[in-house]
Amino acid sequence: MKIWEKIKSEFTGDRRRFAWFTLVVLIVFIFSWLVGDGNTIPGWIKAKKEIRNQKAQMEEYQRQIDEMDGSIDQRVTDIDTLEKFAREQYNFAAPGEDIYIIEK
Repeated sequence: MKIWEKIKSEFTGDRRRFAWFTLVVLIVFIFSWLVGDGNTIPGWIKAKKEIRNQKAQMEEYQRQIDEMDGSIDQRVTDIDTLEKFAREQYNFAAPGEDIYIIEK
């Protein structure tokens, strides 16, 4: 309770103008920090969320790149897989073969 009495005496004693001035300046500073332009707490929160989303997107892209690299390596090294891919994706055929395309 001593602390509360000391604070109360600062706002009612001889130095009350300084105490009130300090309190008002502190309130204005905190308010501007919350809703002002530029470097504010809500801006920090929004930036943190955006960074988190960007990192998740980067991880997803890296996963897709790794998957595609594996697929490319497999097609380059295995002739049967390359032939199957060419037939399925680009409707390639060996000479003399007939191709029937069935649309789903």
